[in-house]
Amino acid sequence: EEGAVGRRGERAEEGPAERGPGAAFHKFVLMEDLLDKLKLLSYEEEALRRHNMRPLSRHYFALPTNPGEQFFMFCTLAAWLISKAGHPFEQPQESDDPNAVISNVLSELRSF
Repeated sequence: EEGAVGRRGERAEEGPAERGPGAAFHKFVLMEDLLDKLKLLSYEEEALRRHNMRPLSRHYFALPTNPGEQFFMFCTLAAWLISKAGHPFEQPQESDDPNAVISNVLSELRSF
């Protein structure tokens, strides 16, 4: 298939070289933008302090350092953002089934 999307969202005919020299760093730029937006929403005071969690580093989600911890942080932030948008959403626990948590997050987002 011409133009079919391959792994990592690349077009089948595009290899890493065709994406440009900055493509490898794009995820770091996205993470910095995300962190700036979360700071504007006071995520440190409203989301993290309540759960005794440390603030995110500039590249927290860009590097796969601790997938379990990163997943729980993602779920915590998703639940907080959903609640902040006016939809009551129960904060997931670390012991919750990851598939159920993601299913609940996606279901709630579809209801927006």
